[in-house]
Amino acid sequence: MNKPVKTDDIIFNFFKQICDEKDDKKCVELGNQWINAMELNLSNLETSLNEKDRIKHKDDIQNNRNHLDSLKGKSSSEWREYATKCMVEIMDNKV
Repeated sequence: MNKPVKTDDIIFNFFKQICDEKDDKKCVELGNQWINAMELNLSNLETSLNEKDRIKHKDDIQNNRNHLDSLKGKSSSEWREYATKCMVEIMDNKV
């Protein structure tokens, strides 16, 4: 029987891939792919919101953009550290 794929599992596995990547350049590339994917998700979310909700969530969206901007330029060791923290947070919040 197939189990449904959970978003947290996909995110966890992506961060695990960052942590496990031995090649520093590929590790950074994976981190940058994460930033690009999340920026695209934010843009799509913002576009799909009606004007009232766009105004309501403007600060949250901007905070997320600022967070993504803060990830740009990280080294491989910084990406591994960030990915580890994210994996721990996912595990701590698993039901």
